[in-house]
Amino acid sequence: MKYQVLLAVFATLFGLTALADDGHGPIGDAIEDVPIFDAHVHYKEPAWGPYPPETVIALMDRNGVAMALVSSTPDEGTIRLFEFAPDRIVPELRPYHGSAGSGNWTKAEGMLDYLRDRLQRFPHEGLGEFHVHSLDPSDRPFLEEVAALAVDHDIPIHIHSGFGPVELFYEFAPSLTIIWAHAGMSDPPETVDRMMSQYPTLYADTSYREGDILRNWERWQPVIMRHADRLMVGSDTWVNSQWADYDGLIAKNRQWLARLPRETAEKIAFRNAAKLFGREDAFPDESDGS
Repeated sequence: MKYQVLLAVFATLFGLTALADDGHGPIGDAIEDVPIFDAHVHYKEPAWGPYPPETVIALMDRNGVAMALVSSTPDEGTIRLFEFAPDRIVPELRPYHGSAGSGNWTKAEGMLDYLRDRLQRFPHEGLGEFHVHSLDPSDRPFLEEVAALAVDHDIPIHIHSGFGPVELFYEFAPSLTIIWAHAGMSDPPETVDRMMSQYPTLYADTSYREGDILRNWERWQPVIMRHADRLMVGSDTWVNSQWADYDGLIAKNRQWLARLPRETAEKIAFRNAAKLFGREDAFPDESDGS
């Protein structure tokens, strides 16, 4: 897919041509002109009626969200949104469908065949977001197959779990790229720091961590600065109330990003996700004269 046409569009929508390097201090209010790559979006079936694709894209436009990494329950939601706006949506395959959900998907009959079929039929660029609530030894063979599937397709997995399942997936496939949803959700920043230091292909989205980051800035700031090349923001629109508060969710992300230097803020806001999913050409970069 070609993204050159989007350069002028994003420059107009998000004011990128006006961005200038103000030094190493916080970007502050200028964060409002920085685009967002929302790296954790769901377009689940209950949202299809009240939030049709044109409404979702309008919400993104209103909040300066250039692109979104989308997974859905069922996957038809992701494909519906992708087909409406293929230049704005990066699709990933969530396993949940029918009776298979977050608590039982690893044991659902035919799940591997389902994943293989959807990855073959549609242009998914990630596998997830899926949950691993606990490490059931009986799930190990299946999860190893999931890891192999991601490696074979050269796509990341997007996992909602504590640090243990992340370590397990790297045991299965050390070359795997993993996006750690919610930066571990409840794991402290020190654990996030340790994990990202240990695994150079571990990324993390910070959805649902915004409040904790703001409240515990002294603990989070050094972690954010150390791993600024692999952190991304997200909204996690898992229920319709999240869509209803989309403006507030993006604003809260901008609130903590505003405390960072421009280069760091831009990496986390959009550049890291754009690089991970090969969308760099969609975003002007003043450093190369674009």
